Amino acid sequence: MTILLARAQKLGISGEVPVCAVILDSEGKCIGIGENKRHKSQDPLGHAELVALKQASSIKSEWRFNDCTLIVTLEPCQMCAGALIQARMGQVIFGAHDPKRGGLGGAVNLAQHPSAHHRMIIKGGIMEDEAKKQLQDWFKQHRRNFP
Repeated sequence: MTILLARAQKLGISGEVPVCAVILDSEGKCIGIGENKRHKSQDPLGHAELVALKQASSIKSEWRFNDCTLIVTLEPCQMCAGALIQARMGQVIFGAHDPKRGGLGGAVNLAQHPSAHHRMIIKGGIMEDEAKKQLQDWFKQHRRNFP
């Protein structure tokens, strides 16, 4: 998480919302890394988790991630949580909880919804104070640029 927060800090300086993610295989090897790029790419799907998933599926030549772990600085939104369920991610570890838009326990928990066909291990709040402060500071500085 420390490494992801450092990457997110650099990303925030570039003007992008500072959220970074990594996917590790069952041996702990990085197979996907992503950072938010919605503004830079003008892509509504440019969330760190989705960028990492796309890279990991290309490297793995597989769309199932039962034996993998996604680590991300912010609780995945509902779109990303749905994608992680569809990808059958084994475990998700995140920093800051997102009570407004979080999809894995913040606003809703899609992984526990009766329609979810896959169950993931979810661990939130890792280095939460640092992750939350980083995002709060960034938004205080950039809020006027985002409606």
